[in-house]
Amino acid sequence: MKNLEMVTIIVNDRPVTAPVEAHESLLDFLRNKAGAVEVKCGCNQGDCGTCTVLFQGKAAKSCLILALQAQGKEVRTIKGFSGDSLMEQLQESFVRNGAIQCGFCTPGMLISSYAFLQATPQPAREEIRNAISGNLCRCTGYKKIIDAVEEVALKRTGKQQDKQTTPSSFSEGQEEAKGNYLLLGGG
Repeated sequence: MKNLEMVTIIVNDRPVTAPVEAHESLLDFLRNKAGAVEVKCGCNQGDCGTCTVLFQGKAAKSCLILALQAQGKEVRTIKGFSGDSLMEQLQESFVRNGAIQCGFCTPGMLISSYAFLQATPQPAREEIRNAISGNLCRCTGYKKIIDAVEEVALKRTGKQQDKQTTPSSFSEGQEEAKGNYLLLGGG
């Protein structure tokens, strides 16, 4: 017989209560008990960053946190940022800069970038590179991701003109699909 303990975790401002085993990770809790399948499981060892969430206001790899440790704590997944200006700017910049390829790493990458820009509003390019170094991406080569984060940082500090007046560099099919990426994280 399994030894289960009840925990309540605040997921995207909604309390979720469920029984967990002592070894169960926050990642497993989010996906299997809270229905937050937008939190991706890549390596399950803390190496890839695809499971990154905002945990108590800081970017954290949810596969490295036990669900029991999250008792009563606040967790935000990519779907918990609706209406957040900074996250919307990051999402739009990721799309505009082609920083989204297959999309698997994108929710974790966005959350890491968000937490970083919250703490460091005027970063140097090298600081951005270091900030996302815990998130692996096999598609983009990182340049486009760094460009996207840098663009948002520069806009927020008023050091760059708004590029929204320039024509889109997306093909017709990409332009239609772009809206689908703004709230990332299917299954």
